[in-house]
Amino acid sequence: MITGVVQVSSMDQLRQLADTWRQKNLSDVLVLGAQVGEKANLIVAASDGAMKAGIKAGDLIKAISPKINGGGGGRPNLAQAGGKNPAGLNDAMSEAAKWLSNLA
Repeated sequence: MITGVVQVSSMDQLRQLADTWRQKNLSDVLVLGAQVGEKANLIVAASDGAMKAGIKAGDLIKAISPKINGGGGGRPNLAQAGGKNPAGLNDAMSEAAKWLSNLA
């Protein structure tokens, strides 16, 4: 799993990072967060292998988005969320690691 809080100017840039991650096949799960203005954004991507193992990006985003006082959803391979608490981005990354370790 790759996680991180990055500096971008829009949700589109987070999606572009997820597309690059997918093309390079860098890990099974990607979780990125960013503060854009006064808001927090999260994106989760899952590889085909991760999805076959039962990991769904939409489930993971729903588990971590409360950390940014937000909500989200998406497809099994890509999900996104927005919230009002950028200070919770690091907590969201920690929660993602905990959520994945509970699946193992």
